[in-house]
Amino acid sequence: AEAMLISLVSLLSTSSSRFSVPRLDELPDSTPRFFAIRSLLGSQRETVMQQRKWQLRRAMHIDTEMMPISNVRPAVRDASAVDMAQMQHTKDCRQRLRSKVQAHPVQPVKASADHKLLQKRVLILISDTGGGHRASAQALEAAFEEVRPGEMDVRIVDIWTDYGKWPYNKFVPGYQFVAKNPILWRTMYFSSAMPVVKPFLQLQTRIACYRSFKGCIEQHDPHLIVSMHPLCQEVPLSIVKKQQKQRDGRHIPFATVITDLGSAHPTWFHKGVDMCFVPSDAVRSLARRRGVAESQLRQLGLPVRPAFWKEAEPRAKLEQELGLTEGRKTVLVVGGGDGVGSLDKIVDATATQISRACPDEAQLVVVCGKNAKMQQRIMSQTWDHVDVQVRGFIKRMSDYMAVSDCIVTKAGPGTIAEAAIRGLPTMLSSFLPGQEAGNVPFVTRNGFGDYSKKPKVIARTVCDWLQDPKMLSRMSTNARAVSMPQASTAIAQELCMMIDSSEVNVAAQHF
Repeated sequence: AEAMLISLVSLLSTSSSRFSVPRLDELPDSTPRFFAIRSLLGSQRETVMQQRKWQLRRAMHIDTEMMPISNVRPAVRDASAVDMAQMQHTKDCRQRLRSKVQAHPVQPVKASADHKLLQKRVLILISDTGGGHRASAQALEAAFEEVRPGEMDVRIVDIWTDYGKWPYNKFVPGYQFVAKNPILWRTMYFSSAMPVVKPFLQLQTRIACYRSFKGCIEQHDPHLIVSMHPLCQEVPLSIVKKQQKQRDGRHIPFATVITDLGSAHPTWFHKGVDMCFVPSDAVRSLARRRGVAESQLRQLGLPVRPAFWKEAEPRAKLEQELGLTEGRKTVLVVGGGDGVGSLDKIVDATATQISRACPDEAQLVVVCGKNAKMQQRIMSQTWDHVDVQVRGFIKRMSDYMAVSDCIVTKAGPGTIAEAAIRGLPTMLSSFLPGQEAGNVPFVTRNGFGDYSKKPKVIARTVCDWLQDPKMLSRMSTNARAVSMPQASTAIAQELCMMIDSSEVNVAAQHF
């Protein structure tokens, strides 16, 4: 600020006429510093500049309209003497300004306030029915920061819990109950997909939640909306379409990122979206059958967490950090983030089989998620000639996968996608009827795993893999062949291009 004002005083003092220093907001737009600031602030530049000028004047106590520069005419007429007098006057002005700046330092304007005005707001809609939707949303949030650092303001909202009306705001506890009862889940899943029932359910949710969902969208005022849940298309998209008509055609891009690998509920697919991101050939075919145009589809994979975007660290180092026995073959047994499913029988059968087939050669790492009772139950058991280590909810899943030779897990799409990136042969132990059923053939047909719900069959299969290094190597190669570690950043780049294209269209309309 000091340098700016001193330069301005020096410029104005070269004139021989009498005048006062102009107000800062009277400077022409051609002034270089104005050009730089306007380029930075974009459409918000005028408001921010006025705030900065006001803060500058108040902090320095300078009345810029009354401060004279050349109001004293020298008595001499010699040109050189006049120049000398003006130079001395300029020096005096500089000194007075320096003293004022030192006495009243300018309080810096917070960069975050200006920065928030420039960021593009991305509203990601989810429902926390299982840990996979939020994990994928957080992976996409990290990808936005990777692709365009500091340019995106990403907001992940569980729209049903935070804005839905009763009983829709109870989706999460309802899911946790129904997921433990596969028969009940199957009934609800397939009945909601029936052509006769689906329109009735959509009408019901629109009547109950339209106004509150509209308030959510207006509150966040996004430049882009991304749905990452099958129940976040119908009502939000109808709100966006109506707002577009009310805003003289201003369009908010709407995209769907499907987080199921081998199959998907019909509510995932809506012909009104601008873009639909699918993770596999199977889901792409479903989208086409549901009326989504080929031009709307992008097949880039499933969003995965940042730890899986790069190669893992050396195995020996990770084993030491994670407290595992070094040099042993490792079987990773995962029960899901919510701890859904019974692990104790699988762990018991696998540990018993390993202790017989290859004693003191392998270890089990059991991840129980948030199921504390299951964790305590397994920890209370002991097995001979096999090391069993039990974990709760973990944050270093990438590292645990990197030190493992194979994995036993339910057919969750996120776990399968991440296991494929780490090249893990995958033994599927269960799946939810409906959306997870298609994940089983995704693993088996691509040659990097098998499925059985019987603990003894799972145990024998895993032991066979551990005793056949060639089979493990072949399955690991097949897993990596279908993996897409850069899916998150690829999707984020496409979404950023949607925002850019929308802004270009708006600018063209105004032009």
